[in-house]
Amino acid sequence: MRAFVDTNVLVYLFDRDTPSKQQRARTLIADLVAGRSLVTSAQVLSELYVTVTRKLAVPLSVDQAASALEALCAFPVVAVDAELVRRAVMRCDAEPLSYWDALILEAAVEAGADMVYSEDLHPGESYQDITVRNPFV
Repeated sequence: MRAFVDTNVLVYLFDRDTPSKQQRARTLIADLVAGRSLVTSAQVLSELYVTVTRKLAVPLSVDQAASALEALCAFPVVAVDAELVRRAVMRCDAEPLSYWDALILEAAVEAGADMVYSEDLHPGESYQDITVRNPFV
């Protein structure tokens, strides 16, 4: 089993303003790391960097953020290429999704994931063979 992790879940690893979500994110990521099932995308890593260095009440330093990204790069990371963009455009045209959510789902398909952990997508919803789960509810 592979599990794709969206940006919002990873951000909570570093967000001290939400301790219950931070703990839940840490537990989830630790479980996925232990099971070697964590996958993500270049889009998620990019969004993570911007969010943790610029949008948190207590932002990470560039070095801290780079270290976090380096650790995540030890796991499969789906590149955002022209074909992934094409598939995301087709998905958001066919389904009521934003382009960015469609790109997340297409990256999960590319990675062979059967689960997407996200706070943004509709929990319990299935997209092809991928189930969305909000780890905070």
